[in-house]
Amino acid sequence: MAEENKDYTPDETDRKIINLLMQNARMPVKEIAKQLYLTSPTVSARIRRLRENGIITGFHASIDLSKFGYNIKAFVNLEVAPKDKADFYDFIAKIPNVIECNCVTGDYSMIIEVAYKRTEELDHLINVIQKYGHTKTLIVFSTSVEHRDIPV
Repeated sequence: MAEENKDYTPDETDRKIINLLMQNARMPVKEIAKQLYLTSPTVSARIRRLRENGIITGFHASIDLSKFGYNIKAFVNLEVAPKDKADFYDFIAKIPNVIECNCVTGDYSMIIEVAYKRTEELDHLINVIQKYGHTKTLIVFSTSVEHRDIPV
């Protein structure tokens, strides 16, 4: 992959391509080209440039975790001392059930989104991460807005 150009700014055509890919990451280049009145090689080159410049960072499938038995979704707030953050980051990155971990402002320094099949598994995680600090756990009952991309 080519070196990332930090000064690269997507133009309006790039934004349209990105929005189409966010709607359907599997949309064929030929279909994108048709919708934007471009050639397929032009669209391919633009997608390649967007990836090389770190604007498109990957493609993924959205799945329903409950279909695989992950019926417990929770947010764990964690108070981590600044001196412990590096160790914590290394630790939390290795936990496969962690969907996302963010450093935040407020009473807690971390908010961690997790998914588990059983409450006992969630309890185990909480017990383990409490070595890094005080926790507060919020179990999700329902989600009114799923993760979504913001149109660019």
